[in-house]
Amino acid sequence: MTTHTIQVEQQPWDKVIQDIADYVINYNINSTQAYQTAHYTVFDAIGCGYLALKFGECTKLMGPVVPGTAVPNGCRVPGTNFVLDPVSASFNIGCMNRWLDFNDTWLGKEWGHPSDNLATVLSVAQYVVNHQHKSVTMRDVLTALIKCYEIQGVLALENSFNQVGLDHVVLVKVASVAVATHMLGGNRLEIMNAISNAWIDGQALRTYRHHPNTGSRKCWAAGDASSRAVRLALMAVNGEQGYPSALTAKIWGFYDVYFGGKEFRFQRPYGSYVMENVLFKVSFPAEFHAQTSVECAIALHPEVKDRLDDIEKIVIHTHESAIRIIDKRGVLKNPSDRDHCLQYCTAIGLIYGDLHSGHYEDMVALTDKRIDELREKMHIVENPDFSFDYHNPEKRSIANSITIHYKDGTKSDTVQIEYPIGHPKRRSDALPLLEKKFFGAIHDSNLFTSSNSKLDQIKSLYNDMEKLNSTSITEFINLFSL
Repeated sequence: MTTHTIQVEQQPWDKVIQDIADYVINYNINSTQAYQTAHYTVFDAIGCGYLALKFGECTKLMGPVVPGTAVPNGCRVPGTNFVLDPVSASFNIGCMNRWLDFNDTWLGKEWGHPSDNLATVLSVAQYVVNHQHKSVTMRDVLTALIKCYEIQGVLALENSFNQVGLDHVVLVKVASVAVATHMLGGNRLEIMNAISNAWIDGQALRTYRHHPNTGSRKCWAAGDASSRAVRLALMAVNGEQGYPSALTAKIWGFYDVYFGGKEFRFQRPYGSYVMENVLFKVSFPAEFHAQTSVECAIALHPEVKDRLDDIEKIVIHTHESAIRIIDKRGVLKNPSDRDHCLQYCTAIGLIYGDLHSGHYEDMVALTDKRIDELREKMHIVENPDFSFDYHNPEKRSIANSITIHYKDGTKSDTVQIEYPIGHPKRRSDALPLLEKKFFGAIHDSNLFTSSNSKLDQIKSLYNDMEKLNSTSITEFINLFSL
């Protein structure tokens, strides 16, 4: 059936929308570093998803919208036996990959988790194979993912959506919809139509990430955004119209409604910068601004573990973004509240010398009184140099420091860490730990055994970039599906 794209009237398209579409269509990625990093991001996100499958609060949200629904030639969801439509599959994958706040991160004026886009890319890639009967290799998947990362990350560098109360998942939706429409065979106009519809959607408010409303929606918000992107992309290639001045229209456009009339600013053109510099969460499932604070706390653990009652105060010097998002006092109501609390994460590091997802559960939070006792002793102070270097393109540090003051008037050495283990400046240190993290998640899932041929094949793909590149999306996803 022939479809026709409808336009109400001829008017110029917003340049921001045109630039995204042109990047997706025309930019050739020649960065070996970007592809190598993308290879790690895919496995890392899937591993995070496997870890999340242990939590009933996550799995209860997964599966088809109507229980028992069968979708012929549908999209598979890693770690499960679900075969779903691409919209539902994207929600499922996005929900599980993001649930534990352990997938990769990008920081700028806005924050976010670029591997959230993998949910869209994996679902649409399967749909293209099963329903458009086109060949899609994992090299194609990596290319699509690099472009998703770039769109989301470049928009985030100079534009703060959180300051106007919007959640960063708007950028997942915009990045995913542009790349998904291209993957589906959409032309330039159809891609712009899809992008414009993503911008004019009702956008998620950040209230579910902050007191007094912090809750589990922050764990499935990315799945919601990625699934909406798939829906809008499918509509666009079926002829749904777009809105050329979705951003700039007076009174009713995105800029006037949400940004006080200000237009987006850009630090750099689209390329492959974001994938090359993405931040991995290697050791701790915690909000990224707390990562170096937890590292500092763990370094201090041997000194303080037997002296917790002797502590007078704990001074944490940090950067402005950390104070804005995760400086929390008072009662923390649930795991979603706790993993976004600088004081809580730091206290766990000091007490236990470690931090894992179980530390956020009620069985720890409500029984170990030492956690809140230490939280009450913490003083959070902005270090202007830390804040400056956080935004400095040459550094992009995420620094924290901790000094312990004891009741007898003595104090510990100040432990300061500028770059967390997942930072590009520590990439060589991180890669062995990243591999350990992934295969630990796979082994802990009990879905594979040491003799399982699928596990051997996964190990082969993890360690052989060229082999991964030539593997079809169908072969790849089947390795992870029940």
